[in-house]
This record gives sequence, C-alpha cells and structure tokens, in this order.
Amino acid sequence: MRRPLSHRLLGLAGKIAVGLVVAFILLPAVVVTMSAFNDKAIMNFPPTGFSTRWFARAFSYSDFSSGFRNGLIVTAFASTIALVVGTGFAFVLDRYEFRGKKAMEAILTSPLVIPHFTIGLGFLILAAQIHAARGFAVVVVTHVVLVLPFVMRSVYVSLRNLDARLELAAASLGARPGRTLFTITLPLLLPGLVSGWLFAAILSFNEFTASLFVTAQATQTLPVAMYNYVREYADPTLAALSVVYIVVTALLLTIANRFLGLGKVLNVEHGR
Repeated sequence: MRRPLSHRLLGLAGKIAVGLVVAFILLPAVVVTMSAFNDKAIMNFPPTGFSTRWFARAFSYSDFSSGFRNGLIVTAFASTIALVVGTGFAFVLDRYEFRGKKAMEAILTSPLVIPHFTIGLGFLILAAQIHAARGFAVVVVTHVVLVLPFVMRSVYVSLRNLDARLELAAASLGARPGRTLFTITLPLLLPGLVSGWLFAAILSFNEFTASLFVTAQATQTLPVAMYNYVREYADPTLAALSVVYIVVTALLLTIANRFLGLGKVLNVEHGR
C-alpha cells in the first residue's frame, strides 16, 4: 500500500532538512581543509594553488611541539584520575540510596552547564589564594573537573546495562566482594571504562577556554599555543593543524565505535 502523497512529501522534506543541517555543520570543516592546502601565506578562500608546506610548519613549530607534549601530560593524568574518581561516583550513584544523592549528582554534573571560562577563572583565583603556581597540578585538576561528568555518564550507563544476577551468582558461589569486583564487574564494564577514558582524553586534549586561564608559558597546551600563534600570524598553519585534529579525532572515535560499541555505552541503543 502506497503512502499518501502528503506523507511522502513530508518525509522528503525531513530528509532535505537533515541534509541541510549536516551540510551546515560540515561546511566549516570543508573550508578549513581546503584553506590548509593554500600555497599563499594569506588565508583566502577558495585557494588559488596547492601546497603542503603549512603542514610541515605545523609539525616543526616549537611552541606547537611543546604544547603537544604538555597536552599529552595533562591529558594522561586528567583522564586517568577522572576515570578512577568518576567510576567510584558512578558506583555510588547507581548502587546506593542516601540523603543528598540528587544534590551530589547535580554538583558532579554541573560542569556540563557552567561555562568553562568560569571554571578556569575560578581555579585561577583559587590557585592565587593558596599561592599555588600555574603548574601542571592546577591544569590537571581543572581538566579533571571538566571531563568528570562524561566519565561518570559512560560508566553509569554501563552499570545500568550490567546484569546484576552475574554478581549475585558469583557471591552465592563464595566469591568475596573484591574478587567479584575484579573478576566479574570490572571486566563487564570494560567498554564503558575505556570509552569514558577516551572521551575524557579527547575533551581534555582539546580544552581551550579553561586552559587559557590556568596555564603558563611552560605549561601551555596545544590549543593555547594555537591561540597565541593566531595572535601573531595569519597564515594557513592553524588550518593545517586543525585538519590533523579533525582526522585524528575522527579516527579515534571510529575505532572506539568499532571495537567498543559507543551506541550502547552512550545509551542510544536499547539497554536492559
């Protein structure tokens, strides 16, 4: 039975609208990618020639190299600490009922709605009050606060999809709580744990707004180094570096989705 003409037109209009939205979202990436291969030292679009020299400059510029190294240090510590802390809070929120649970959950997820520049400025003021230098410790703590909600979300959804009868079966066979945790619970939560760490790492490495307040010259991350670069130069080097960002992030998410199933972890597929 054929659908009425009005339904078919409505479906076609919906597909066109979705296509336009996707094109609007991808348009900046397309423009940046084309500009990265410009042969001139002035940003212009469309490019008049083809060159890859800006990619070479992006990889050889010293501030970008140090910013990349600092970013890896901050990301490794921040995402790992957030994974441990976020997993603990996810367990508490999922397994226990207590007074103030909603308030604690709201506080832990507040970085999702609080502007990042507010968090960065707050940690800058706090560091000044306790006479702490803007070293790696301040940057890492700031990033932990920012990425913690994403780790909690990933682990919490995995906990909700976990069959509690498996833990009960292990306990009924004499397994102690610690052994049940390390042999049953954590292995089953591994996709959520890895996904949470991966999202935290990507967000931490790309964080700019809060990092601008809490980093110094010796601790500036790559996004901050990019910001300082664009204040002095106007060539397509940043466009080339942005293309590398886009490609690497897309590859990481594709690999994670292939081996971990991000749809289930993010609860966009049907859970239990």
